[in-house]
Amino acid sequence: MVRPYVIIGTGAAGMAAAERLRLLKPDIPIQMMSIDEYSHSRCMLHKYLGGERDEKGLSFVAEDFFEKKRIMWGQGQTAKAIDPKERRVIMEQGYQPYEKLLIATGSVYGIPPIPGFRTAANVFGFRDLSDAVKMNEAIGELHAKHVFIVGSGLVGLDVACALLERGIRVTIAEMADRVMPLQTDAVSAKAYQDLFEKAGAQFRLGIGASGSVVDDANRITAVELSNGEKIPCDFVVCAAGVRPNTAFLDGSGLAVERGIVVDEYLQTSDPHIYAAGDVTALSGIWPNAMDQGRIAAANMCGQRQKYTDTFCIKNTVNFFGLAMLSVGEVEPKEDSLIFTRECRNAYQKVIVRDGRVKGVQIQGDISHSGFWQYLIKNQIDISGKLSEKSVFELGYGDFYGMDELGEYRYV
Repeated sequence: MVRPYVIIGTGAAGMAAAERLRLLKPDIPIQMMSIDEYSHSRCMLHKYLGGERDEKGLSFVAEDFFEKKRIMWGQGQTAKAIDPKERRVIMEQGYQPYEKLLIATGSVYGIPPIPGFRTAANVFGFRDLSDAVKMNEAIGELHAKHVFIVGSGLVGLDVACALLERGIRVTIAEMADRVMPLQTDAVSAKAYQDLFEKAGAQFRLGIGASGSVVDDANRITAVELSNGEKIPCDFVVCAAGVRPNTAFLDGSGLAVERGIVVDEYLQTSDPHIYAAGDVTALSGIWPNAMDQGRIAAANMCGQRQKYTDTFCIKNTVNFFGLAMLSVGEVEPKEDSLIFTRECRNAYQKVIVRDGRVKGVQIQGDISHSGFWQYLIKNQIDISGKLSEKSVFELGYGDFYGMDELGEYRYV
């Protein structure tokens, strides 16, 4: 029997890998499996929860992708374990042999150890389509009018935005002193907080949940805060704290630390198994996950391609029409120069240290700003340019023709 190349996960890394495998190996059997019955973009889940799209509308590949690429897809299949010795994936029912295996299972949410949170029937995460479906069902069954959200990061605000669009009140608790603390500073965070509050959201910043009130149906009816306040709710969403999805690898012998340990070729400690995407903890950025999938697929086919792009401190967000690009450091370290420019509906901040840009926030018009990532990622010395013009006047033209060492090949 010819063993197939198997991919666990149909997210960004898994789908990019499948496409590359088929390109490089036109005749090999390829088998994919995922816990969901629809391939989907995790970045678009809030549009499903908000009622803008159905399950099919979340796909980021053509509707005939699997048929056209001749890829078998085991929908609704969960990998329970890996048996590297026999080269097979153990599932809830039966097993799947493999010639080469790519693990692209992404990440999972964690439920904090708050009394009632891990046992109540109405506590949800928001990482997969199945989570969004469960939450959508709960809205109808409970006639939800008020939802409590733990965490004001990108996921928490995505959930909040979707619920607000459906007329559901939300209260968001955040341990930090501002919303989206990993992407914003005090100024940019305040702009988003104002927009959410105008839409009806309430925030509890610098405050954590400490307990809950649970009814006879094992549902949380109120969340107790560390300041003694009780917030009534119909259900709870945990949107703080995610980790690589590696629990099913216990006992497999694969090296796992923060995520699955891979080398520069994205090969695990087993020569027949590769990993890509969030499960490796290398990067949480969508384009990086796709690059990892393609490179892992190439190496599964015998090529020797290295994955070198580990820069992952970049986020682009847009809530209520206010866009923001956040790259690199958010808070300046010692000996940093801080440049800011602010006007109505626009805020820009650049952090420079030792003549090199360390962080940028651009809120408002983020067009023509891609070169900032290049400057930060490659640590280009901009000292000479700053002697001629303001940091906010820099653009592509100032660095056109510059090589990876920061020197010009031509102008």
